[in-house]
Amino acid sequence: MNKISVGISACLLGAEVRHDGGHKRSHFCTDSLSRYFDMRPLCPELGAGFSVPRPAMRLVEPTDLDKPARLTISRTGRDVDEPIRNWCQRTVPQLGSLRGYVLMGKSPSCGLERVRTYNGEGNVQRRDAAGIFASELINAYPILPVEEEGRLNDPNLRENFIERVFVFDDWCQLIETSLTPAKLIQFHSRRKFQLLAHCEKTYRQLGVLLSDLKSTPLENIADQYICAFMLAMKKPAMRGAHANVMLHLLGFFRGQLESVERDAIQQSIHNYLHDQVPLVVPMTLLRIAERRFPNQYLHQQAYLAPYPDALGLRNAI
Repeated sequence: MNKISVGISACLLGAEVRHDGGHKRSHFCTDSLSRYFDMRPLCPELGAGFSVPRPAMRLVEPTDLDKPARLTISRTGRDVDEPIRNWCQRTVPQLGSLRGYVLMGKSPSCGLERVRTYNGEGNVQRRDAAGIFASELINAYPILPVEEEGRLNDPNLRENFIERVFVFDDWCQLIETSLTPAKLIQFHSRRKFQLLAHCEKTYRQLGVLLSDLKSTPLENIADQYICAFMLAMKKPAMRGAHANVMLHLLGFFRGQLESVERDAIQQSIHNYLHDQVPLVVPMTLLRIAERRFPNQYLHQQAYLAPYPDALGLRNAI
């Protein structure tokens, strides 16, 4: 398979670009994700012309709260905001080919949502800000799957991020080959059970949206569709939702499976629902059933195999 282009903070690949001359290598990114993702490293601070090593920096809130926090040298308070914002203006528009991004958490440039800001006296003002580059990235590409490396240690967040990357890559390939009503319906058909596992409300809303593709320009419908789809996918699927989808899929084998086989699958779904086995157990039984009794509609469902099995993501959730 062709590797999927994903951006990443350079320090997470082991590049010694941090302010102290060190790195924050993520073995999960370098050893696991790199098998499937073409990791594209960037360091905003290095790209902006700052040296390695360099003084530690932080975000300082201006007295005018309507203006964004500015990057300053922690020790001296010197404002060094302009170079990194200029770099962002030059660089962010060139990242449209990426299918996801992994950021270094808590960084004043790359942190996604847990960055501290300070006032002029050096006191913490907020603990939930985003870094300068992270803000520019998500503003420019609001449906791009973006996650902090530290949060990838959580099995559910890790699985959710990687699932979203594969969904978004599928969508981008569809758009690149020219959008048609048939292709849009095909995308929804193979991804609908994934969507149902994440948000039943959005699943129903998008079904209605796609029921009439003639009243509105197709491009407008597609934009509305994928924005809602990717927003719903950001919410990790809960056990109850997975169990509901798997029971729905089991219904496709009515009259084909022996009662003892059907009961075994139902029991494995029940065990998963009550946190006694991981998702991979009932999912494997459903996939075996689909191979025994081929069903073209089920065979195309991305929910059964949303990413390479070798990542082992469903073993941990």
